[in-house]
Amino acid sequence: MSKGLIHHVEINVSNLENSVAFWGWFLEKLGYELYQTWNKGRSWKLGESYLVFVQAEEIYFDVSYHRKQVGLNHLAFYADSREHVDLITWQLRQKGISILYKELHPFAGGKEHYAVFFEDPDRIKVELVAPG
Repeated sequence: MSKGLIHHVEINVSNLENSVAFWGWFLEKLGYELYQTWNKGRSWKLGESYLVFVQAEEIYFDVSYHRKQVGLNHLAFYADSREHVDLITWQLRQKGISILYKELHPFAGGKEHYAVFFEDPDRIKVELVAPG
């Protein structure tokens, strides 16, 4: 075991099918593998850590997610390189996924921070950053 590393993160989603299509594609591009499948959820694993996406119950849909409220702001992942960030950016655009902070891309995080920012189907912000 790797003391202190995240074991898993579980995210409730409004539409499991949309989230599986979005996250499955992205995570598999980063080397994650489908780990668990059940009727109300999926997970992808890389090393000892995994991400879980679970269908939220409809009774909880009345309050929508926003990253500026208390709670999760965004998930950030390492890319292999700047070229990897560029490739994923191109693929996101091909899929019709909007790039956040377009006017600052790919340096929205600062002049030494090469990254792409975008949102999942529930508007959770995702960042893919090239190693420094």
